[in-house]
Amino acid sequence: MIEMIDVFKTYENGTKALKGVTFALNSGEFAFLVGPSGSGKTSIIRLLTGEIAPTDGQVMVNGFDMNRITLRKMPYLRRTLGVIFQDFRLIEEKTVYENVAFAMRVIGASGKDIRARVAYVLKLVGLEDKVKSKIDQLSGGEQQRVSIARALINNPALIIADEPTGNLDPARSLEILLLLKEINKLGTTVLVVTHAKQLVDRLEERVIAIDGGRIISDGMDGYYNYEVE
Repeated sequence: MIEMIDVFKTYENGTKALKGVTFALNSGEFAFLVGPSGSGKTSIIRLLTGEIAPTDGQVMVNGFDMNRITLRKMPYLRRTLGVIFQDFRLIEEKTVYENVAFAMRVIGASGKDIRARVAYVLKLVGLEDKVKSKIDQLSGGEQQRVSIARALINNPALIIADEPTGNLDPARSLEILLLLKEINKLGTTVLVVTHAKQLVDRLEERVIAIDGGRIISDGMDGYYNYEVE
């Protein structure tokens, strides 16, 4: 699903963001990617979504070779990915239904398929009674659930959640992570990038820790040894 082998990334300004990163995330796995600010987490996300290319090493995502992927193939890669952002990135003037349906309309899905799939994912995230609500009528936790539903709408093989609880209180944060765990149980691979140490420790899942552009630990003990900034 994800494979990074001895990956380096140096930006044009000389910043060495990644220095030999190697890890794999197999189909159906759930893992946290953690590390302090500037550790290389964002560069990994950008490599996985095709925003940037590695300077050296190999990156594979859902069967796509990110070292050689062409612009023509990029939309096909991104259909296999669902990305959840800290700031939600929802269209405020549109309803919950319209926000979630938009990604299916972009790929030319039929109205019948859109209605059925949107109903399914909104029920999955517990928002079936918010179909006609505008985004500004929702709480922060509900807005994040909409963004999760949108990430799920095209049935991606992999979900990448970038600080999905960063704007939420502790109770809502745990709720969102437990929802991602339920989605993982349905077969979707999930990678959660986060600073939320207490939540990571509580869930006791695989933790991949990065610091200074290098992987410093990778295990199932739900522990990493730096202080949250």
